[in-house]
Formats: sequence, structure tokens, C-alpha cells
Amino acid sequence: MKTVAIILISALLLTACQINFSDLLPNEPFSALEAEQGGHDFSASGQAGATSTDDGESTLTVYFLDVGQGDAAFLICDGMTMLIDGGDPSSSGLIYSFLQSYGISHLDYIVASHAHEDHIGGLPGALNYATVGTALSPVQEFDSRVFDSFVRYLEAREVYITIPNHGDTFMLGSAVVSIVGPISPSDNPNNMSIVLKVTHGEISFLFTGDAERPLEEEIIDAGYDISATVLKVSHHGSDTSTTYPFLREVMPLYAVISCGRGNSYGHPEENVLSRLRDADVELYRTDMQGTIVFVSDGNNVMIETDRNINVQTNPTQSILAEDYYIGNTNSKRIHRPSCSGLPQEQNRVLFDTWDEAIDDGYVPCGTCRP
Repeated sequence: MKTVAIILISALLLTACQINFSDLLPNEPFSALEAEQGGHDFSASGQAGATSTDDGESTLTVYFLDVGQGDAAFLICDGMTMLIDGGDPSSSGLIYSFLQSYGISHLDYIVASHAHEDHIGGLPGALNYATVGTALSPVQEFDSRVFDSFVRYLEAREVYITIPNHGDTFMLGSAVVSIVGPISPSDNPNNMSIVLKVTHGEISFLFTGDAERPLEEEIIDAGYDISATVLKVSHHGSDTSTTYPFLREVMPLYAVISCGRGNSYGHPEENVLSRLRDADVELYRTDMQGTIVFVSDGNNVMIETDRNINVQTNPTQSILAEDYYIGNTNSKRIHRPSCSGLPQEQNRVLFDTWDEAIDDGYVPCGTCRP
């Protein structure tokens, strides 16, 4: 039975309503720790890294970084670090700044889930700042300038791509990382995505890249335990992924969708949102809430968001919360979530309070009178 998570209702705020990451990161720069498991030796060079919490208990912190229409996640457990994807090339500076600001000068693992640029384009930003122990990718070659750039930055660090096999495992501090996909070669890069599960005590995270239905089916057929507390929803909430059979195997308490506000793909798609509702999954979204942080002590998980922690992230649910407001960026009017005159998704901005909207220059809608 999954442990019921503890949710922090109030976000830690920095200027511009951003998370104060320094409250969640160690004060000292991180270094590597050796890990040798599974079919490959994924050992990272370096000495033992930072300790865990002050009372000696292990902590895993997972940051789902807001990189717009892309994916990027940073993990730290007991001083060991892993970056999974880095968004598109425009996110390179954001990744660099994140690592630089908190002294993350070494990444034990860098994972390119697959070769598409909205996942690997920003990784050179990480390689510009940090050294790397092990680089994982499902392929060593791909016909794109973005992938070639990623390889060049790795080679400048004298690091070369390791292709993991499903069934491989390695340690990230006290957390166990298990590779469960890809299973077989595919002409579709999405179905070559590295799918990995990170287990920290009773808490676990499943990262799916852009895996689509065929890879989901292969993982299920292979018999892997993919049950997880938190699911990183595949392919930004596209209907190609997150099928009912896959959700039944994962049975997450929480899900995270990484996508850009008002993106041209229509992500996340309603069919996926409906499946998540049917599975009673609590959803978090980077397009609505910015960077999302999960902190695990091995038994419970705390959740922080950049903004709008209480916002309704699955807006077609029958019960709508009334403790936030929706602004129209064109008309500069604010509405109740139940208003019949809500703007289109791409023209929405969310406010936690009425005062916040008014201070930002918005005026109340004359219909719903918020």
C-alpha cells in the first residue's frame, strides 16, 4: 500500500514567486560517489559526496524544471546528482544558471532520454558548467545538429555515451535507479526513450521520456515492476502515451506533466487528462505551476511548486476550485474559474489571490464579478 504523502500547502517563495532552491539543496558543492550495479558499470569518478540530512536520514529531492515545451528533471540523493534531459536549446542558459547558482559543479549522471531536441537541446548548458561522471543515451548517433552538439560537449569533457540495457540498475545515493526501457529497437525515437524508475524507500518515481503505446506495452510484457508514487507523464501529455493499461501498472498517486503554456501541440490532451482523472491521480503541471519539487524521506513526500500550488490542474473536472482566479492576458480581466466567459487556454494567466491580480493591473469580469 502506497504511503500517503504529506503536502506542503504553502510554497517557499523567492522574488517573482519562485522556489527558494537553497532551502532544499546542500550548502556545499556536490561531488561523485561510485555506483556499480546491473549489466553495466555506471561508476562515476570522484570522492564521497555531501551527507544527507542533519539527522543522518536519506533525502531524495526531484526538481521538474519549467523548461517550457520540453522536459528536464534534476535529482539529488545523499549528495549524488542526476540530470534527466534539459529542454530545448533555448533552455541551455536556464540549466547552466540552475547548476551554477547552487554550486552543482559535478553531475554523477546525465541522461538523454532520447534524441529529440526538446529533451536534449539544453544539455550543453549543463556541460558548459559541470563535469559529468556517466552519460546515458539510447543511441550514440542521431542525424541532427542538436544531438551532434550534445556529443561534442560530452567529448570536450572526455565523456562518451553509454547505452544502457533494460534490466540495468545503479545507485544514486541510497536510491536505486532501474532501467526498464527501451526494450527493442525502433525507428521512432520516442519509442527508444530511456524509461527509468528511481526507488527511495517506499517512495518511487517513474520517468518515461516520450515513450508511446508500443514501448509501454513492451515494458508491461517484460514484467517490470513499474508501480510508482510519482509518474512523469510521457510525451508532455500527448494522447500517444499514458494508456489505461500502463496507468493500471503504475498506479501513481501523483503525476507531473512538463509542457509549455499555450503550446501549439495542444498538450496536455484531454484524453490523457481524462485517464488521469479516472485513475484518481493528483496532477501537477509546469505550464500552470512552474518548477515542481518533490522531497522524499523514503516514507513520505513533500511537494512544492513555483506558483499556484492549489490551482485546478485538470480543468474539466466536475468540481472546480474557487480559490484562484483566471486572467485574460488580452482583455486584462480576471474571472472566477466557473465563469462562462473564460479566455482560451493560451490567453490565460493564473492568480492565487484577487489582490495579486489587481496589483498586476487586471480588472474584475462584469459577468462573474470575482
